[in-house]
Amino acid sequence: MVLSRLKRAPSPQISYEAYDLSPAAASNILFSADELFRDIRGCRILDLGCGSGILAIGAAILGAEDVVGIDINTESVRMARQNASQARVTVDFIAGDIEAIRGYFDVVVMNPPFGTRRKGSDVVFLTKAMKVARRVYSLHKSGELNRSFLTKTIERLGGKVDVVFNMRIEIARTYEFHRKEHFAVDVNLFRVINESSTWGN
Repeated sequence: MVLSRLKRAPSPQISYEAYDLSPAAASNILFSADELFRDIRGCRILDLGCGSGILAIGAAILGAEDVVGIDINTESVRMARQNASQARVTVDFIAGDIEAIRGYFDVVVMNPPFGTRRKGSDVVFLTKAMKVARRVYSLHKSGELNRSFLTKTIERLGGKVDVVFNMRIEIARTYEFHRKEHFAVDVNLFRVINESSTWGN
């Protein structure tokens, strides 16, 4: 209910494939992480590409110890801060490139670019996530080829795909070329365990 009251990012950028997650999708991701794996409550959480902050704010509501969100779009970060204030939670929102993040976290939760408009942008996010967190929850466009590619990429980065959830998310009309007010997209939520021997070094 709290997430449903949050405002969307005012000026999403198509070059970054920025789409707001619906409250239902964000809740599904966070409850799965928390109820099935205890990966939210009491954890240090990072949301890479946080947009209007729905995942970061949801993690804070569920009892995360510390939450950080970062997005390159300053208007999105401004809205995320307003949303956190409205939800009465504390989240450290940063405006900047994800490479600005330093330090280590228990869990990354993210809805990264799909990599269809800017090839390889999804891998950039996965690479950063694997450098800073023990566990990663990452949302990607479904499909056997894409799933195979991402699995190999994650293994190359020193991670292990623990489980892949099949989900269907609803995206609201965001850009002028969208003809429908809402449309459904099949996605995969990857839970990744960081097995790299160099993690944290």
